[in-house]
Amino acid sequence: MSAAAPEAISPQSRSPEAPARHGLRDGVIVLEDGLVLEHGGRVAPLCIAWRLQGLAGPVVAAMGGISSGRIVCDGEDAPGWWSEIAGPGRALDSDRFRVLGIDFLGGSHESSGPREGERFPSVSSYDQAWILRHVLDRLGLVELAACIGASYGGMVALAFAERFPDRLRHAVVISAAHRTHPMSTAWRSVQRAIVRYSLRHAEGPRGLALARALAMATYRSAREFEERFTGAAERGTDGFRFPVESYLLARGEDYASRYRPESFVCLSESIDLHCVDPASIHVPVTLLAVTEDQLVPLADMRALRDALGGGARLVEISSSYGHDAFLKEKEVLGGVIAQALADT
Repeated sequence: MSAAAPEAISPQSRSPEAPARHGLRDGVIVLEDGLVLEHGGRVAPLCIAWRLQGLAGPVVAAMGGISSGRIVCDGEDAPGWWSEIAGPGRALDSDRFRVLGIDFLGGSHESSGPREGERFPSVSSYDQAWILRHVLDRLGLVELAACIGASYGGMVALAFAERFPDRLRHAVVISAAHRTHPMSTAWRSVQRAIVRYSLRHAEGPRGLALARALAMATYRSAREFEERFTGAAERGTDGFRFPVESYLLARGEDYASRYRPESFVCLSESIDLHCVDPASIHVPVTLLAVTEDQLVPLADMRALRDALGGGARLVEISSSYGHDAFLKEKEVLGGVIAQALADT
């Protein structure tokens, strides 16, 4: 299947790399022959958007959830999705390291992804790992000092460690395991069904808002909701609305205003297709698990630690933010990342 980048990106009119400014390099790689995907199908031409931030030092790749992208640290043009962790003087210090980010294939940013109304081929975490390696090749970078991945990005980090061990010194994997738990797949399957149904009825953004609202209930913990949403319901024209309901729907609507329904379906499916062989991973790995994480159970992270071929260190923390702890717990994450980088 042929798939182009979002309409805002024109491979013919956009330069392959923007001029460096304050240690920032940014570009889009265009491969006319495209890429044959792990699960079948082909994307051609293929656009890969990347950003490298930092003046000097070893290179560290950082990847987050499916809606994250190449802008990891705050920049002049946009805020970084991980600005609590990455940037000058932060745990992932862009004064000491060069921070590499990519836009995921199939996502809603500047790498190739589905157009409106288009079904994109199924994407594997191995496909994302190949894209990351290709960016390294194009930039003339021999290896990564570390590949730090959280949530979906952690799955990609594991896939990269398995397929390209000669290009990586250390993997840091936060709230991601070697395979997805069937209960997590159950929740995401319902979310995708909502979006697909809505797309068939020309209501894609509305369906995405509802799916994201449902997803938010799985990202956080029961403890957090108990602490925040015990207020009384308010009567409206459609009946009562509960505080937690208002919160979830607001978050869903905000997400739908800036992300494509088709991309959500593609990368949500990619999460549930994820499966790597831990015994084949021989680079050092630091794992971080959250006790309250509903999507990635602690037992799965412990099983991953025990199965990794190169051994691993597992850090277990408690956070009311659950799966979203990688976006919120900057102090404990900063310490784990700083230790991992010191060990590279």
